[in-house]
Amino acid sequence: MTAPPFHTRLGRTALKIGRFCLGTVNFGGRVDEAEGHAIMDRALEHGINLFDTADMYGWRVHKGYTEETIGRWFAGGNGRRDSVVLATKVGNPVGDGPNDEGLSAHHIIAACEASLRRLRTDHIDLYQMHRMDENAHWDEIWQAFETLTTQGKVRYVGSSNFAGWHLATAQQTAARRGFLGIVSEQCVYNLVTRHPELEVIPAAQAYGVAVLPWSPLHGGLLAGVLNKLRAGTAVKSAQGRAAETLDRHREALQAYEKFCGELGRDPALVGLAWLLSRPGVTAPVIGPRTVGQLDAAMGAFDVELSQGDLAVLDSLFPPIGNGGAAPDAWIT
Repeated sequence: MTAPPFHTRLGRTALKIGRFCLGTVNFGGRVDEAEGHAIMDRALEHGINLFDTADMYGWRVHKGYTEETIGRWFAGGNGRRDSVVLATKVGNPVGDGPNDEGLSAHHIIAACEASLRRLRTDHIDLYQMHRMDENAHWDEIWQAFETLTTQGKVRYVGSSNFAGWHLATAQQTAARRGFLGIVSEQCVYNLVTRHPELEVIPAAQAYGVAVLPWSPLHGGLLAGVLNKLRAGTAVKSAQGRAAETLDRHREALQAYEKFCGELGRDPALVGLAWLLSRPGVTAPVIGPRTVGQLDAAMGAFDVELSQGDLAVLDSLFPPIGNGGAAPDAWIT
């Protein structure tokens, strides 16, 4: 088995995770339970130990189904739960009630208890806020997470889809309360979507927050979508996020796939290798639908991109403004 060349720390914590995070958003509807269990088994064999889910995943079957799938896998024993750094999320709607979403203390604690039941475990290693709730004050949010960590039900707190100033405000408030605060941020980040380079990644680096990019191939757009469409083999890349932005990036993607061909590398592996090379990136979140896709993704660790290669990729998918962090990115 190919294993990540090393494990790395989750932000400023001493917790060690692999350089890839296993995303489970496809479990339920796109990945059946048997295949999902096989993917999780293989992930551990590859040295991937951070598994990411959310309380609303599995909505194609019913919300919570993905956590239930993972819980049944944990119930199989063989030290699975102890081998996994388990991450789930709270905040997106999970029901029709007025308090079935958001980051009120009421919902955070109730949602945690529900996730624990579905996951068949007594603790969540990384409990992440799925999105910012502008109606929730940080003192209320941190009070809820402090309660859960004191009870031993949550080990660390993370965020997802936050702005840079959200991270800064959260950390300053947590520090005032003597709380560890946020240790990781999940943001959409890839060659096509480079906005996090302006403020999110610099803020994360300043506060010791791990960056876990989701949609590292932009829903398959960077996985050789044009070749797949011509061959009639496009699945995920023919729908959703990838399909919505295909025409806008078609010219760049043609050049990208040609460049990957010249490198003799699969476009998906080049896109993942680029992310692995980026400053501040801890572990991209990959969402394989088969064991074979997971095995193939590990090839990204064998792709070495030279400075010249990186310059070509910058020319095809330019960073915003002058590149780098704000405000220098837009000062002329």
